[in-house]
Amino acid sequence: MTLTLREIEKATGGKLKGADCTVAGFTIDSREVPNEGLYIAIKGDRFDGHDFCAGAVKNGACAVVCERDPGVEVPYVLVKSCRQAILDIAGFYRSRFKNLRVVGLTGSVGKTTTKEMTWAVLSTRFQTLKTEGNLNNEIGMPKTLFRLKDDTEAAVIEMGMSAFGEISRMTRSARPDVGIITNIGMSHIEFLGSRDGILKAKTEILEGMPEGAPLVINGDDDKLCAYQNPKYRLVYFAIDNHNADVYADDIREENGETVFTAHFDGKTQEVMLPTVGKHNVYDALAAFCVGLLFEIVPEQIAVGLSTYTPSGMRQRIRKVHGVTVMEDCYNASPDSQKAALQVLASLPAKRKIAVLGDMLELGSFTNEAHKAVGAFAAKQKIDLLYCFGEAAKQIAAGAGDKVKSRCFDTHEALLQALLETLSDGDAVLFKASHSMHLEEVIEKLYEEWNVK
Repeated sequence: MTLTLREIEKATGGKLKGADCTVAGFTIDSREVPNEGLYIAIKGDRFDGHDFCAGAVKNGACAVVCERDPGVEVPYVLVKSCRQAILDIAGFYRSRFKNLRVVGLTGSVGKTTTKEMTWAVLSTRFQTLKTEGNLNNEIGMPKTLFRLKDDTEAAVIEMGMSAFGEISRMTRSARPDVGIITNIGMSHIEFLGSRDGILKAKTEILEGMPEGAPLVINGDDDKLCAYQNPKYRLVYFAIDNHNADVYADDIREENGETVFTAHFDGKTQEVMLPTVGKHNVYDALAAFCVGLLFEIVPEQIAVGLSTYTPSGMRQRIRKVHGVTVMEDCYNASPDSQKAALQVLASLPAKRKIAVLGDMLELGSFTNEAHKAVGAFAAKQKIDLLYCFGEAAKQIAAGAGDKVKSRCFDTHEALLQALLETLSDGDAVLFKASHSMHLEEVIEKLYEEWNVK
């Protein structure tokens, strides 16, 4: 990223104070300033970045974006909102890339997997940039846009949210040429009120897209299949709905892989995914649709999907100490809990043990949603159910006497129970909202087993 302060002044509608200069990167952390870096003084819930302007300059910032006089000796741009300024600057920088094609994606479940699969498909033909890690919010997404280079031909931009307006602001900055909505679940329903509210928030992605642009959506999702918007081209993917533009059948799982047949335009293409689970087939179908929209031949799309690898602790399956371990601790919702339980149930194992923790941001739906997961676990014939956290006690209640269940309040007690229970030939799933930190239990379990 290289911009002048005059360009930043224009992009933000702010006011430059001092001499113009060129910046080559930005930061909101006064302790980590890149060379020729711009410091943006964000106001957080527990801090005000304006208090650290002097420190940022001391650490090498050559300019500042702020909402009030920062009291420093370097040039600065005064703006109404630093949070909006980041998006405005990123959007201005993105506009420099006239031939760039951007895929913007959101959804309640499967965003990151769909992003990774879409990137894998597009990378077979284009120099493609993607969102890294969890940089999918209003602060993180601009960091991805600032990584655009002259040779970047395509970008896959993930957009998460917990409130109305967030995706609207991000999509206006990223300006996608193609949109994806994976599904409409219950994530963040505490703040959005209902699944209809979630649908409204997710479809904000269209506000940054040109009229007539394609929106790739799940044709099996009850909310999305009923969604109508004549200003955009709706492209459907599905498993059950064979009227969709792209649908899958003949789904087979074996040896940690999933093979299915994709149907499109009266043609077929066999696809192999190096992972298991029906939910992953949906994510692959969304990526398949994008590949077709980018005029990639079906055989090449299949090659791209075959190279997919899970990121972080998202359904990573490992054989450790004779036990098959499903590491899926990044996040959790009712839909993703159920999907993970289906995968666990499909694994060849002596016993199937589910370690499930609290799912957050469900508001008044918390007890109902956790009980439903427990009832679902019972139908999957899980052998043991270990529940961690206060809300997760309702998972055990939902399972009733159909599954042997235990509840835990500390990592230490849960770890000890697992060490006493797990044996050669077992399969165990770890799944909870990230703030429950089940990954720490996994790490300690591996330490006890002397596994790195």
